[in-house]
Amino acid sequence: MEATAVSTQAFAGQKPGTSGLRKKVKTFQQPHYLENFVQAIFDTQATLRGGTLVVGGDGRFYNREAIQTILRLAAANGVARVLVGQGGILSTPAVSCIIRKYATQGGIVLSASHNPGGPDEDFGIKFNVASGGPASESVTDAIYQRTTEIDQYLTLASDPIDLDQIGDSQLGEMRVSVIDPVADYAGLMESLFDFDAIRDLFKSGSFRMCFDAMHAVTGPYAKEILENQLGAAPGTVINGVPLEDFGGGHPDPNLVHAHEIVELTQGAEGLDFAAASDGDGDRNMILGRDFFVTPSDSLAVLAANAEVAPGYKAGIAGVARSMPTSQAADRVAEALGIGCYETPTGWKFFGNLLDAGRITLCGEESFGTGSAHVREKDGLWAVLFWLNLLAARGRTGRQSVATIVRDHWGRFGRNYYTRHDFEAIDSAAAEGLMHHLRLLLADLPGRQLGDYKVAYADDFSYTDPVDGSVSDHQGIRIGFEDGSRIVMRLSGTGTSGATLRLYIERFEPDPERHDQDVQIALQPLILIAQELAQIETRTGRAEPDVIT
Repeated sequence: MEATAVSTQAFAGQKPGTSGLRKKVKTFQQPHYLENFVQAIFDTQATLRGGTLVVGGDGRFYNREAIQTILRLAAANGVARVLVGQGGILSTPAVSCIIRKYATQGGIVLSASHNPGGPDEDFGIKFNVASGGPASESVTDAIYQRTTEIDQYLTLASDPIDLDQIGDSQLGEMRVSVIDPVADYAGLMESLFDFDAIRDLFKSGSFRMCFDAMHAVTGPYAKEILENQLGAAPGTVINGVPLEDFGGGHPDPNLVHAHEIVELTQGAEGLDFAAASDGDGDRNMILGRDFFVTPSDSLAVLAANAEVAPGYKAGIAGVARSMPTSQAADRVAEALGIGCYETPTGWKFFGNLLDAGRITLCGEESFGTGSAHVREKDGLWAVLFWLNLLAARGRTGRQSVATIVRDHWGRFGRNYYTRHDFEAIDSAAAEGLMHHLRLLLADLPGRQLGDYKVAYADDFSYTDPVDGSVSDHQGIRIGFEDGSRIVMRLSGTGTSGATLRLYIERFEPDPERHDQDVQIALQPLILIAQELAQIETRTGRAEPDVIT
């Protein structure tokens, strides 16, 4: 079976964003569009020739067709073996797990993460390197540069591979191994957490939980681990069958889109614990009865209690957070005497710190938490960590989610925190707003804004402490003398228009003031931010689309 060279022309705009290339399905369905991008990966990643590649996705619309295309291109470009998830399914953290376990030369993840799926919705593709993590900016820049000049790609004319039967087959000279998508990941989780303690928690009869897979990729993983291995009651996992359109929902685990489990935790009869994950399984939302754990607090709580899990019983080397994430984890790191790092948004920035052994845990405010076990954020991992913590706390009688977090605030203080998303706004208006803020930065330090005095104002720049690479223009930071912050940045995860994210944070050390309504507690800072950035005037939006 001979490789065929197909003539093509470059497409504009194939530059990967925060987490790969994301566009509408119809864009990817254009003749040669996907092929061009995949060929650019093979053209720039020489180790894939003669090597092993992992391929899988979240099951959204176009996932199966895209995998068949990638397999044909991989065979034509000399890849020796591809490991692909049964049915085309692999969660993003599972891809990282498999890359690392089998020492492959990389992986291709097909997902648009928490974005909607369906014929008229979103699709995405990204390349993960041999460490298991997302490609660095130098790698994605090389791939993008190749897409701007590509004039042909290599493929094979072949019948589709059966993705539903586990086992090996041949595609030209390449071996295609369809593997169980859950087994390796589940084994890794069992090595990290006290499964016996969690089983006892479920056996106690006094603990009720629900996991919402949102008709996305974590359904099979959660059902196998939570129900089959840990003994959670049948039906604990809801919306557990991955669907091409996520059941018509928006697979984003936040208070708006995962409202079904939010309601299940409310009131005297509410569940003790609930959680949700997103389209590709790398995000998580944690809930207790009448209690929402912010992702920033979740990272801080897990860092402060890491030793309860067997995989972290020796302690953690350090912790890192994305710049917009609250400073709650910083306070834990200071108390533990470990390193703490502030990085740009994007999991790839944690990779060097993890590989160098400088950190063990890391997280982003956008519902992502993870550790050195893989090189991606990991939604189900975070849920299991919380279950392990709840099981350990059950022995002391202080078991509820709310009690654990309030105890944490009592020790470290509370960082009141919120994020306001203004979605699909005009791109030019969004850029104009950011330009306006940058012009203000030099004159802000020392100014009094309401009751707050500005200590610093900058456009965040990050110098990687491991390789010295510099990432500029990562978001506007305005810090006040009392430790409060306003942060604004444009998100790189949308597929239409621009998403402006506004982050507000205020530290409260007094335990008597830890139960205020978040939006009320932060209202003065919210108003300052809206006025300073001229949000309504410049975007036409009086209110955010989503508040978390």
